Amino acid sequence: MLKVGLTGGIGSGKSEVSARLNERGAVVIDADKIAREVVEVGAPGLAAVVAEFGEDVLLPSGALDREKVGRVVFADAGRLAALNAIVHPLVGERMRELMDAAPAGAVVVYDVPLLAENGLAPMYDEVVVVDAPEESQLDRLTSRRGMAEEDARARMANQASRADRRAVATHVIDNSGTLDDLKAQVDALWEALARRAAP
Repeated sequence: MLKVGLTGGIGSGKSEVSARLNERGAVVIDADKIAREVVEVGAPGLAAVVAEFGEDVLLPSGALDREKVGRVVFADAGRLAALNAIVHPLVGERMRELMDAAPAGAVVVYDVPLLAENGLAPMYDEVVVVDAPEESQLDRLTSRRGMAEEDARARMANQASRADRRAVATHVIDNSGTLDDLKAQVDALWEALARRAAP
């Protein structure tokens, strides 16, 4: 099994890279998706978040109001640390379960937004960083995701710098060009990863 860490700043295009690797045959374990699952209605993670942040972080449906929590934690490092202390161990446990279920010889791609921030690079055989200029990230967040510029900048400021992410990379995918450029880079990356994983 080849363990590959995939990371990139918010709005860098990491999800596109992850989807392309999955199409090519990688087993993708998405930390963000798991982070949402562990705080779904009825999950112990949601009860712990409500105990820490109060009932007002819930929508009328009883689901977590992720936007409200985001506004709180990305404006206060202490509150962000409190949320991470709840969610990260639950995510780690679920990721280990999925890894154990992957077939022998698989290329397992861990899609981890905060890989550089949390010093996780040594856990992986390869680290892929999706890199994009900050102006491109901001444009994608505001125009494609409809995020307010202030919120987008706050989230970007709470992540590692481009230089810090690149410093832990064994492979850098440059997402400053077209979608076709991106796909060509990912296809070349896949060939390299598949060769390394081959017995």
